[in-house]
Amino acid sequence: MNEYEKEGRALELAIARRIKEKREKLGWSLGDFATATGMSKGHLWQIEKGEKIPPISTLTKIAFRLGEDVLTLIGGDKFQSNSNNISIAKVEDQIPITNLEASHDSEYMSFGFNIQNAIMNVYIVKLSHKFYKKAIMHPGQKFVYTIDGIHELNYDGVSYTLKQGDAAYFKTDRPYKSRSLGDKPSTVLVGFCNL
Repeated sequence: MNEYEKEGRALELAIARRIKEKREKLGWSLGDFATATGMSKGHLWQIEKGEKIPPISTLTKIAFRLGEDVLTLIGGDKFQSNSNNISIAKVEDQIPITNLEASHDSEYMSFGFNIQNAIMNVYIVKLSHKFYKKAIMHPGQKFVYTIDGIHELNYDGVSYTLKQGDAAYFKTDRPYKSRSLGDKPSTVLVGFCNL
């Protein structure tokens, strides 16, 4: 196991621990948790044990049902949400995160907005030149705006080439994946909502 894989596994186990702690703090059984999230008890048990690794879309849904921000599940209490109705994210406060469903050389930066019960996550992503090994599919909707470069979005088996200034909005219940085209990595702004 290389250093990247070790760090990824440590993050996965920390997220699993935080999910279980938040659920128990609410006094919920796994059955209560399953009802709140619409997921099976067995699936949630595997997530809490670190046996199943939830994609960001599933983490967003879990965080919302637990009354937490997804960044709190990823990074712990240092990203604790506040009860303000507005959150300003300065460039120096952007947070690099590991997206376990993306190619390892993709770079994700979260804005770190700390709004309680946020239902949207926003990232700046520098896309890898390689597709992830399998397409992603989950409930929700996604907006992608191309800041720089050219990239390919393969959505439900159809490929689209997007250049600077182009945007896509799509339902994520169909398989999709993205990769950079050209000499330099493409940078995109991504907004994701899982409701």
